[in-house]
Amino acid sequence: MTSTSENIETTETAEAIVVTAAAAENILQMMSERDMSNHYLRVYVAGIGCSGPQYGLAFDKEARENDTVMRSDGLSILIDPNSLAFLEGATIDYVETPQGAGFKIENPNPLAGAACGSCSGSCG
Repeated sequence: MTSTSENIETTETAEAIVVTAAAAENILQMMSERDMSNHYLRVYVAGIGCSGPQYGLAFDKEARENDTVMRSDGLSILIDPNSLAFLEGATIDYVETPQGAGFKIENPNPLAGAACGSCSGSCG
């Protein structure tokens, strides 16, 4: 366990998720351009629907109670406990395609979106 500047207890883990070198490089560049070098990258599940989970990435100045803190390629990454249950083993990558460039999260965890029971007849 480590403690942040506000004495919030956090759990530290080495490999909850994998961040590729391309993703880390692009995230660190964005943080540098925005003068956010002292921030964390927060990775979270924004919601789960019929097509599976929707992920979010954000910059956060402070860890929260029970956050998992991991470090990878110069990044400090935060994951809340609820999101960690879905993200464990996921990979964050930065991809460039003819359609554009951006971050992509590959998640090996089976999440049966269409069978989740949250659909009201409008799912695939």
